[in-house]
Amino acid sequence: MADTSRRALRLLSLLAARRQWPLSELAARLGVSERTIRRDIETLRQLDYPVTTVHGPAGGYRLGSGHTLPPLLFDDDQALAVAVALQIAPSVVFGLGDDAARALAALEQVMPARLRASMESMQLTSLQNYWEFPAPPIDSNALRTVGGAVRHRHVLTVEMLRADGSRPDPGAADFTPGFRVEPHHLVVWAGRWYVVAYHLADDTWRVHRVDRLHPRTTTRTSFAARDLPGGDVARFVMTSHDRGDTPATWQCTGAARLNLPADTVARWAPGGSVVEYLDTHHCRLTLGAWSWAGIAGILATFDTDLTDVQPPELVQACGRLVHRWRAIADIPAEDENPRG
Repeated sequence: MADTSRRALRLLSLLAARRQWPLSELAARLGVSERTIRRDIETLRQLDYPVTTVHGPAGGYRLGSGHTLPPLLFDDDQALAVAVALQIAPSVVFGLGDDAARALAALEQVMPARLRASMESMQLTSLQNYWEFPAPPIDSNALRTVGGAVRHRHVLTVEMLRADGSRPDPGAADFTPGFRVEPHHLVVWAGRWYVVAYHLADDTWRVHRVDRLHPRTTTRTSFAARDLPGGDVARFVMTSHDRGDTPATWQCTGAARLNLPADTVARWAPGGSVVEYLDTHHCRLTLGAWSWAGIAGILATFDTDLTDVQPPELVQACGRLVHRWRAIADIPAEDENPRG
Protein backbone atom coordinates (compact mmCIF):
# COMPACT_ATOMS: atom_id res chain seq x y z
CA MET A 1 0.00 0.00 0.00
CA ALA A 2 2.89 2.37 0.83
CA ASP A 3 4.44 1.74 -2.59
CA THR A 4 1.12 2.48 -4.27
CA SER A 5 0.74 5.76 -2.37
CA ARG A 6 4.25 6.89 -3.17
CA ARG A 7 3.77 6.00 -6.83
CA ALA A 8 0.47 7.90 -6.96
CA LEU A 9 2.12 10.98 -5.48
CA ARG A 10 4.95 10.69 -7.99
CA LEU A 11 2.40 10.32 -10.78
CA LEU A 12 0.59 13.42 -9.57
CA SER A 13 3.87 15.35 -9.51
CA LEU A 14 4.58 14.33 -13.12
CA LEU A 15 1.11 15.36 -14.26
CA ALA A 16 1.56 18.75 -12.62
CA ALA A 17 4.93 19.30 -14.28
CA ARG A 18 3.76 19.06 -17.88
CA ARG A 19 0.59 19.84 -19.77
CA GLN A 20 0.08 16.34 -21.20
CA TRP A 21 1.68 12.90 -20.86
CA PRO A 22 1.32 9.83 -23.11
CA LEU A 23 0.40 6.71 -21.17
CA SER A 24 3.51 4.86 -22.35
CA GLU A 25 5.82 7.64 -21.15
CA LEU A 26 4.22 7.72 -17.70
CA ALA A 27 4.65 3.97 -17.41
CA ALA A 28 8.30 4.24 -18.45
CA ARG A 29 8.98 7.08 -15.99
CA LEU A 30 7.53 5.15 -13.06
CA GLY A 31 8.80 1.73 -14.15
CA VAL A 32 5.42 0.02 -14.08
CA SER A 33 2.94 -1.31 -16.61
CA GLU A 34 0.39 0.83 -18.43
CA ARG A 35 -2.34 -1.09 -16.64
CA THR A 36 -0.88 -0.02 -13.29
CA ILE A 37 -0.81 3.60 -14.45
CA ARG A 38 -4.50 3.38 -15.34
CA ARG A 39 -5.28 2.09 -11.84
CA ASP A 40 -3.26 4.89 -10.27
CA ILE A 41 -5.09 7.43 -12.42
CA GLU A 42 -8.40 6.12 -11.06
CA THR A 43 -6.99 6.40 -7.53
CA LEU A 44 -6.19 10.07 -8.10
CA ARG A 45 -9.64 10.69 -9.52
CA GLN A 46 -11.22 9.14 -6.43
CA LEU A 47 -9.22 11.66 -4.40
CA ASP A 48 -10.85 14.45 -6.48
CA TYR A 49 -7.82 15.25 -8.63
CA PRO A 50 -9.22 16.19 -12.08
CA VAL A 51 -7.12 13.92 -14.31
CA THR A 52 -8.47 14.15 -17.86
CA THR A 53 -8.12 11.52 -20.58
CA VAL A 54 -7.09 12.96 -23.95
CA HIS A 55 -8.15 10.73 -26.84
CA GLY A 56 -6.54 10.40 -30.26
CA PRO A 57 -3.10 9.50 -31.63
CA ALA A 58 -1.42 12.21 -29.56
CA GLY A 59 -3.58 11.51 -26.53
CA GLY A 60 -2.72 10.66 -22.97
CA TYR A 61 -3.49 12.27 -19.62
CA ARG A 62 -3.44 15.79 -18.29
CA LEU A 63 -4.20 17.37 -14.94
CA GLY A 64 -7.18 19.68 -15.17
CA SER A 65 -7.56 23.05 -13.49
CA GLY A 66 -9.33 23.72 -10.24
CA HIS A 67 -7.08 21.87 -7.81
CA THR A 68 -4.12 23.23 -5.90
CA LEU A 69 -1.31 20.75 -5.37
CA PRO A 70 -0.12 20.57 -1.75
CA PRO A 71 3.54 21.47 -1.19
CA LEU A 72 4.33 18.01 0.21
CA LEU A 73 4.17 16.68 -3.37
CA PHE A 74 7.53 18.29 -4.14
CA ASP A 75 10.34 15.83 -4.72
CA ASP A 76 13.92 16.58 -3.66
CA ASP A 77 14.87 18.49 -6.81
CA GLN A 78 11.68 20.56 -6.72
CA ALA A 79 12.23 21.38 -3.05
CA LEU A 80 15.73 22.63 -3.79
CA ALA A 81 14.44 24.70 -6.72
CA VAL A 82 11.79 26.33 -4.54
CA ALA A 83 14.28 27.06 -1.76
CA VAL A 84 16.72 28.72 -4.16
CA ALA A 85 14.02 30.69 -6.00
CA LEU A 86 12.45 32.06 -2.83
CA GLN A 87 15.80 33.19 -1.48
CA ILE A 88 16.92 34.81 -4.73
CA ALA A 89 13.59 36.55 -5.46
CA PRO A 90 14.08 39.49 -3.02
CA SER A 91 17.36 40.41 -4.73
CA VAL A 92 15.72 40.87 -8.13
CA VAL A 93 12.17 42.00 -7.24
CA PHE A 94 11.72 44.82 -4.74
CA GLY A 95 9.29 44.29 -1.86
CA LEU A 96 9.25 40.48 -1.81
CA GLY A 97 11.58 39.97 1.17
CA ASP A 98 8.93 39.34 3.83
CA ASP A 99 6.61 37.45 1.49
CA ALA A 100 9.38 35.15 0.28
CA ALA A 101 10.55 34.47 3.84
CA ARG A 102 7.01 33.62 4.97
CA ALA A 103 6.47 31.37 1.96
CA LEU A 104 9.73 29.54 2.63
CA ALA A 105 8.81 29.07 6.30
CA ALA A 106 5.34 27.80 5.38
CA LEU A 107 6.79 25.25 2.97
CA GLU A 108 9.31 24.04 5.53
CA GLN A 109 6.53 23.44 8.08
CA VAL A 110 4.56 21.08 5.84
CA MET A 111 7.53 19.29 4.27
CA PRO A 112 8.46 15.77 5.39
CA ALA A 113 11.74 15.68 7.32
CA ARG A 114 13.73 14.40 4.33
CA LEU A 115 12.62 17.23 2.04
CA ARG A 116 12.93 19.81 4.80
CA ALA A 117 16.56 18.83 5.22
CA SER A 118 17.10 19.36 1.49
CA MET A 119 15.57 22.83 1.65
CA GLU A 120 17.49 23.82 4.78
CA SER A 121 20.71 22.81 3.06
CA MET A 122 20.10 25.62 0.56
CA GLN A 123 20.02 28.55 3.02
CA LEU A 124 21.82 31.13 0.88
CA THR A 125 23.88 34.19 1.74
CA SER A 126 23.80 36.79 -0.99
CA LEU A 127 27.29 38.06 -1.87
CA GLN A 128 28.40 40.42 -4.61
CA ASN A 129 30.84 39.15 -7.21
CA TYR A 130 32.47 42.11 -8.92
CA TRP A 131 32.35 40.35 -12.26
CA GLU A 132 28.59 40.10 -12.08
CA PHE A 133 26.61 43.09 -13.24
CA PRO A 134 23.36 42.98 -11.28
CA ALA A 135 20.54 45.50 -11.50
CA PRO A 136 18.70 47.00 -8.50
CA PRO A 137 15.59 45.04 -7.43
CA ILE A 138 12.49 45.84 -9.45
CA ASP A 139 9.21 47.05 -7.95
CA SER A 140 6.83 44.11 -7.68
CA ASN A 141 3.75 46.27 -8.39
CA ALA A 142 5.17 47.48 -11.70
CA LEU A 143 6.18 43.94 -12.58
CA ARG A 144 2.69 42.62 -11.85
CA THR A 145 1.04 45.40 -13.86
CA VAL A 146 3.27 44.98 -16.90
CA GLY A 147 3.22 41.19 -16.69
CA GLY A 148 -0.57 41.17 -16.43
CA ALA A 149 -0.88 43.43 -19.47
CA VAL A 150 1.41 41.10 -21.44
CA ARG A 151 -0.53 38.03 -20.40
CA HIS A 152 -3.98 39.46 -21.09
CA ARG A 153 -2.87 41.50 -24.14
CA HIS A 154 -4.11 44.82 -22.80
CA VAL A 155 -2.84 48.16 -24.06
CA LEU A 156 -0.72 49.86 -21.40
CA THR A 157 -0.18 53.56 -20.75
CA VAL A 158 3.26 54.25 -19.27
CA GLU A 159 5.56 57.10 -18.30
CA MET A 160 9.35 57.08 -18.35
CA LEU A 161 11.24 57.17 -15.05
CA ARG A 162 14.71 58.49 -14.35
CA ALA A 163 17.60 56.10 -13.77
CA ASP A 164 17.12 56.48 -10.00
CA GLY A 165 13.44 55.49 -10.31
CA SER A 166 12.00 58.96 -9.71
CA ARG A 167 9.25 60.50 -11.87
CA PRO A 168 10.18 63.79 -13.59
CA ASP A 169 7.84 66.70 -12.98
CA PRO A 170 5.82 67.84 -16.02
CA GLY A 171 7.98 70.97 -16.35
CA ALA A 172 11.32 69.11 -16.19
CA ALA A 173 13.54 68.86 -19.27
CA ASP A 174 13.52 65.05 -19.16
CA PHE A 175 9.76 64.73 -18.70
CA THR A 176 8.05 62.50 -21.24
CA PRO A 177 4.25 62.48 -21.48
CA GLY A 178 2.55 59.16 -21.01
CA PHE A 179 2.34 56.99 -24.12
CA ARG A 180 0.39 53.90 -25.11
CA VAL A 181 2.03 50.60 -26.00
CA GLU A 182 1.06 47.03 -26.76
CA PRO A 183 3.23 44.96 -24.39
CA HIS A 184 3.95 41.67 -26.17
CA HIS A 185 6.80 40.01 -24.27
CA LEU A 186 8.35 40.14 -20.80
CA VAL A 187 12.03 39.11 -20.88
CA VAL A 188 14.68 38.71 -18.18
CA TRP A 189 18.24 39.17 -19.42
CA ALA A 190 21.51 40.10 -17.69
CA GLY A 191 19.66 40.44 -14.38
CA ARG A 192 17.24 42.98 -15.82
CA TRP A 193 13.56 42.88 -16.70
CA TYR A 194 12.59 44.13 -20.16
CA VAL A 195 9.27 44.50 -21.94
CA VAL A 196 9.13 44.25 -25.73
CA ALA A 197 6.39 46.63 -26.80
CA TYR A 198 4.79 47.99 -29.94
CA HIS A 199 4.39 51.78 -29.77
CA LEU A 200 1.03 52.89 -31.11
CA ALA A 201 2.07 56.52 -31.67
CA ASP A 202 4.72 55.79 -34.31
CA ASP A 203 4.20 52.10 -35.15
CA THR A 204 7.61 50.97 -33.93
CA TRP A 205 8.91 48.08 -31.83
CA ARG A 206 11.03 48.98 -28.81
CA VAL A 207 12.58 47.43 -25.74
CA HIS A 208 12.13 49.08 -22.33
CA ARG A 209 13.55 48.36 -18.90
CA VAL A 210 10.52 47.64 -16.74
CA ASP A 211 12.12 49.41 -13.77
CA ARG A 212 12.35 52.58 -15.90
CA LEU A 213 8.61 52.58 -16.60
CA HIS A 214 5.74 53.83 -14.50
CA PRO A 215 2.69 51.86 -15.70
CA ARG A 216 0.09 54.56 -15.24
CA THR A 217 -2.96 52.66 -16.40
CA THR A 218 -4.00 49.40 -17.96
CA THR A 219 -6.60 50.44 -20.49
CA ARG A 220 -8.35 47.04 -20.68
CA THR A 221 -8.28 47.62 -24.42
CA SER A 222 -7.30 44.32 -26.00
CA PHE A 223 -4.89 43.98 -28.90
CA ALA A 224 -4.07 41.19 -31.33
CA ALA A 225 -0.67 39.54 -31.44
CA ARG A 226 1.80 41.05 -33.91
CA ASP A 227 4.79 39.44 -35.60
CA LEU A 228 8.02 40.67 -34.03
CA PRO A 229 10.67 41.71 -36.60
CA GLY A 230 12.96 38.74 -37.03
CA GLY A 231 10.66 36.53 -35.00
CA ASP A 232 13.24 35.88 -32.26
CA VAL A 233 12.40 37.65 -28.99
CA ALA A 234 15.70 36.83 -27.27
CA ARG A 235 17.79 38.11 -30.16
CA PHE A 236 15.64 41.24 -30.50
CA VAL A 237 16.27 42.17 -26.86
CA MET A 238 19.96 41.26 -26.80
CA THR A 239 20.84 43.13 -29.98
CA SER A 240 18.77 46.25 -29.27
CA HIS A 241 21.25 48.94 -28.27
CA ASP A 242 18.57 51.34 -27.05
CA ARG A 243 17.01 49.43 -24.14
CA GLY A 244 16.84 52.32 -21.72
CA ASP A 245 19.99 51.15 -19.93
CA THR A 246 22.20 53.57 -18.03
CA PRO A 247 25.69 52.90 -16.64
CA ALA A 248 25.60 50.90 -13.43
CA THR A 249 27.26 52.42 -10.36
CA TRP A 250 30.90 51.34 -10.18
CA GLN A 251 34.16 52.62 -8.74
CA CYS A 252 35.32 53.28 -12.29
CA THR A 253 33.34 54.20 -15.42
CA GLY A 254 34.83 54.66 -18.89
CA ALA A 255 33.95 54.71 -22.57
CA ALA A 256 35.45 54.05 -25.99
CA ARG A 257 34.51 54.14 -29.67
CA LEU A 258 34.44 50.64 -31.16
CA ASN A 259 34.73 49.69 -34.83
CA LEU A 260 31.74 47.38 -34.53
CA PRO A 261 27.99 47.74 -35.19
CA ALA A 262 25.87 48.72 -32.22
CA ASP A 263 23.76 45.55 -32.33
CA THR A 264 26.89 43.35 -32.11
CA VAL A 265 28.26 45.22 -29.11
CA ALA A 266 24.84 45.29 -27.43
CA ARG A 267 24.68 41.49 -27.68
CA TRP A 268 27.94 40.94 -25.80
CA ALA A 269 28.30 44.00 -23.56
CA PRO A 270 27.84 43.30 -19.83
CA GLY A 271 24.61 44.26 -18.13
CA GLY A 272 24.59 47.82 -16.90
CA SER A 273 26.56 49.19 -19.88
CA VAL A 274 25.31 51.62 -22.51
CA VAL A 275 25.76 51.27 -26.27
CA GLU A 276 25.38 54.43 -28.37
CA TYR A 277 24.76 54.09 -32.10
CA LEU A 278 27.19 56.22 -34.15
CA ASP A 279 26.83 54.79 -37.66
CA THR A 280 26.29 51.39 -39.27
CA HIS A 281 29.84 50.25 -38.44
CA HIS A 282 30.70 52.11 -35.24
CA CYS A 283 29.29 52.62 -31.75
CA ARG A 284 30.34 53.97 -28.37
CA LEU A 285 30.35 51.73 -25.31
CA THR A 286 30.14 53.14 -21.78
CA LEU A 287 30.63 50.68 -18.94
CA GLY A 288 31.93 50.32 -15.42
CA ALA A 289 34.03 47.92 -13.38
CA TRP A 290 35.82 47.74 -10.06
CA SER A 291 39.08 48.93 -11.67
CA TRP A 292 40.29 50.75 -14.78
CA ALA A 293 42.11 47.60 -15.82
CA GLY A 294 38.81 45.76 -15.55
CA ILE A 295 37.19 48.11 -18.07
CA ALA A 296 40.19 47.83 -20.38
CA GLY A 297 40.00 44.05 -20.18
CA ILE A 298 36.32 43.99 -21.09
CA LEU A 299 36.95 46.34 -24.03
CA ALA A 300 39.71 44.01 -25.22
CA THR A 301 37.26 41.10 -25.46
CA PHE A 302 35.61 42.78 -28.46
CA ASP A 303 38.86 42.33 -30.43
CA THR A 304 38.49 45.51 -32.47
CA ASP A 305 40.14 48.91 -32.83
CA LEU A 306 39.35 51.41 -30.07
CA THR A 307 39.45 55.19 -30.37
CA ASP A 308 38.34 58.17 -28.28
CA VAL A 309 39.03 56.26 -25.05
CA GLN A 310 37.97 58.21 -21.96
CA PRO A 311 38.88 59.15 -19.26
CA PRO A 312 42.71 59.46 -19.06
CA GLU A 313 42.80 56.89 -16.25
CA LEU A 314 41.39 54.30 -18.66
CA VAL A 315 43.98 55.21 -21.30
CA GLN A 316 46.74 54.75 -18.72
CA ALA A 317 45.30 51.36 -17.71
CA CYS A 318 45.34 50.27 -21.36
CA GLY A 319 49.01 51.25 -21.53
CA ARG A 320 49.85 49.21 -18.42
CA LEU A 321 48.08 46.18 -19.86
CA VAL A 322 49.93 46.55 -23.17
CA HIS A 323 53.22 46.54 -21.26
CA ARG A 324 52.26 43.39 -19.36
CA TRP A 325 50.96 41.60 -22.44
CA ARG A 326 54.17 42.41 -24.32
CA ALA A 327 56.15 40.85 -21.50
CA ILE A 328 54.00 37.70 -21.58
CA ALA A 329 54.38 37.39 -25.35
CA ASP A 330 58.12 38.24 -25.13
CA ILE A 331 57.71 41.12 -27.61
CA PRO A 332 60.23 43.99 -27.40
CA ALA A 333 58.57 47.37 -27.06
CA GLU A 334 59.86 48.53 -30.46
CA ASP A 335 58.35 45.50 -32.28
CA GLU A 336 54.79 45.57 -33.53
CA ASN A 337 54.51 41.92 -34.55
CA PRO A 338 55.16 38.79 -32.49
CA ARG A 339 58.33 36.88 -33.21
CA GLY A 340 57.90 33.99 -35.60
